[in-house]
Amino acid sequence: MAHSAYDFSHKPTLVGERVTLRPVTEDDVPALLPMFEDPEIARLTGGHSRFDEPALRRWYGSRAVQADRLDLAVVERATGRVVGEAVLNEWDPDNESCAFRICFSPAGIGRGLGTEATRLIVGHAFEGLGLYRVWLEVYAFNPRARRAYEKAGFRTEGVLRGALRWEGERVDATVMAMLAPEWAASAGRDTR
Repeated sequence: MAHSAYDFSHKPTLVGERVTLRPVTEDDVPALLPMFEDPEIARLTGGHSRFDEPALRRWYGSRAVQADRLDLAVVERATGRVVGEAVLNEWDPDNESCAFRICFSPAGIGRGLGTEATRLIVGHAFEGLGLYRVWLEVYAFNPRARRAYEKAGFRTEGVLRGALRWEGERVDATVMAMLAPEWAASAGRDTR
C-alpha cells in the first residue's frame, strides 16, 4: 500500500540485492561512528561539526518518531553490517518535494552499495510516498558522488557558487534533482 506524502512517520524496510535499508537506531551508532570520524568523509560531505557518541546515540535514538524525515541505516546483506545511512529530509509537503542525502563509513565506500541504496530510497520517495521531486547538493570536490547520482538518474539543475567554506577555500555545490516522471521512465534503472 502506498503512503501519501503526508506520512513520513512510516519507517519502511527496503530490500535490494546487496543492501537492505531499515530504520536507523541508536544501536547503529558504533557502526556509523567511523563515518563521523573520517576526515575525508567530513570533507566530501562538508561536515564541519564534531560529534561524540552520546550525542549521536541521542540523535539516532530519536529518528523513529520524526514524522517529517526518514533516516534509514544501509545494511550490507552479505555481512549484516551497517555501512552507512540514507536520508530523506527537508520535506516540503506543499510542493511534494524533499532532499536526499547518503553517507557511508569507510568500509562501505567504492563497492556500488550506494548506487543500490540510492535507488531504493529514491524509489520509495516516488512510489511509496508519492513525491514529485527529490533533490540533493553535491560539492565540486566530490566527482565520484556526482557520477553516482547521475547514474541513478539525477540531473543537474544549477550551481550554488561558493556554498561551502572548507579550510579557507570556497567550494561550489551542484544542485541535482530527479522528478517522478523521470523515475517512472527509467524505472530506477542505471542510466549510464
